[in-house]
Amino acid sequence: MTPYDMIKAHLDSAVPFAAHVGVKLLDIGDGTASAKLVQRHETSNHIGTQHAGAMFTLGEAASGAAMAGAIAPVIMDMRPVAAMGKIAFKKIAEGTLTAHAKTSRPGADLLLTLREEGKVAFDVTVDIQNEAGDTVVEMMVNWHVSAKR
Repeated sequence: MTPYDMIKAHLDSAVPFAAHVGVKLLDIGDGTASAKLVQRHETSNHIGTQHAGAMFTLGEAASGAAMAGAIAPVIMDMRPVAAMGKIAFKKIAEGTLTAHAKTSRPGADLLLTLREEGKVAFDVTVDIQNEAGDTVVEMMVNWHVSAKR
């Protein structure tokens, strides 16, 4: 089992709300992650499309997985907090959505800052696409990571 597989297994249980919504983590790498959300009645809004809250949860979960992948060697000793999120709805979103997240800085750079300063803040961009590969949501989450107290 790779460190990324261990993170994926841990995040699935550590963030029960994302699992409750139906978010499934697909892949985690060094500062990258992807996740999917299948549309169901519970994730739909009053016009039959994906609910904004469900899409935010999908994007935030993917961003958290990318963050964790970037700092994989020390993630279990860290306290990550999503400090800010911005979301832009680009198109009507229906069906299964896939979120692709990427950290703004390479993992090695983030780890160096953590070692030197004891904390680090950085952005994760998220592109949420429909089944046709069209971007339906653009999102950015700012993460603050510090050692557990």
